Amino acid sequence: MKNKENGLSKARLRSSYITLVISVSLVLFLLGVLGLLLINAKELSDYFRESLSFSIMLDDDAKEADIRVLQKDLDAKPYVKSTEYVSKSEAAAKMKEELGEDFINFLGDNPLPPSIDVYLYAGYTSPDSVVKIEKYVLEYPFVKEVYYQESLLFLINENVKKISLFLLVISSFLFLIAITIINNTIRLSVYSKRFIIRTMQLIGATRGFIRRPFLIQSAIHGLIAALIAMALLMGMLYLIEKEFFLLFTFRSTNLLLLLAVLLIISGVLINIISTFFSVNRYLSISEDELYY
Repeated sequence: MKNKENGLSKARLRSSYITLVISVSLVLFLLGVLGLLLINAKELSDYFRESLSFSIMLDDDAKEADIRVLQKDLDAKPYVKSTEYVSKSEAAAKMKEELGEDFINFLGDNPLPPSIDVYLYAGYTSPDSVVKIEKYVLEYPFVKEVYYQESLLFLINENVKKISLFLLVISSFLFLIAITIINNTIRLSVYSKRFIIRTMQLIGATRGFIRRPFLIQSAIHGLIAALIAMALLMGMLYLIEKEFFLLFTFRSTNLLLLLAVLLIISGVLINIISTFFSVNRYLSISEDELYY
């Protein structure tokens, strides 16, 4: 009979540990999904910013050697991602493709000037940065004008700021919810062992001695939960890239590794801190309060 009761007690204890690990791993998985959204949101914003270009309109009689000097000068700048020289004939071919008809036969001449399309790195696509680059480029005597869609550039930058702020608020809110859920789950786990804690106190065990096994066990549970959460995230990433590879790509290996480390640290730390305060609570309450 006694062996049966011990078996039931161990089974319940094992079940509570499994429930705790699964609960924490699911919460960490949600945090990881949010982290992936933040990573991909930055990549998408950088992609849209860097896909915008401004065109440097050149004089028709500009020498090709001078144009190449300007292009090499721009390519050497830290804020320039790439440049593309578009000759008069290439500009006419693009316009013909867009219009669907040969406008040169109608006009009798090609009015389009040669140009250089400049693509900037995302950090330099703000309107203020573009204005400074424009002033620099206009110092070349064979540059007629610099054309860029100022309203579109402003709109993209403003929307990126709004989306970033929104994601930051949502992230903070979900992180607080995650901490609350994990804390409550651990408190319930420690609550089931409150009489064991009292028994250890009665036989003279110190607070540190009582806390130690709880903290070690909690750290192990947090680590296991984080590893499970990472496995779920990797599985989700695999399915997303397999089914929607044209829409979603996760190629920032360093950021993904950083996310994995942060999840492991979060899982272990949150578990340890919650366990520390939960055990302390039952170390300080009176014997009558143990039954409530």
